[in-house]
Amino acid sequence: MPFDKLRPQVEDILNTKELSVDHRLTQVCELLMETIPYYDWVGFYFKNGDKEELKLRSFAGEPTDHDIIPFGKGICGQVAISNENFVVPDVKAQNNYIACSIHVKAEIVVPLFVNGENIGQIDIDSHTPDPFSKEDERFLEFVNEKVAEILE
Repeated sequence: MPFDKLRPQVEDILNTKELSVDHRLTQVCELLMETIPYYDWVGFYFKNGDKEELKLRSFAGEPTDHDIIPFGKGICGQVAISNENFVVPDVKAQNNYIACSIHVKAEIVVPLFVNGENIGQIDIDSHTPDPFSKEDERFLEFVNEKVAEILE
């Protein structure tokens, strides 16, 4: 797994203060999607103001119609409420799954906290069945910790 090599690259992107936060987030999404073969869509959703919904802010991969997701709906909406990682080895087995593409087989969503508050998440779709491990979870937690630093 290239996670150890990716950590400094993620930090370098996020520390490039000449770029807007949105540009840096998009570059992180692109890096992850291009480097990890089973990351077929990578995006950051954030709480949409005072509304009980998430709004897509930056992503890499096919465009999605799901740029707004109500809290509680789909995997992302559930993570907005639970504040916990959600690894889905087989999206067909989830009754509250929002289908983004017929090709998606698995999904992982990791919440992003700033000052202890869940303000968003990183969402990864995979066309590979059951590809995500604890290493993916730890790596994505690291990514979100570094993103939180530029949002504080």
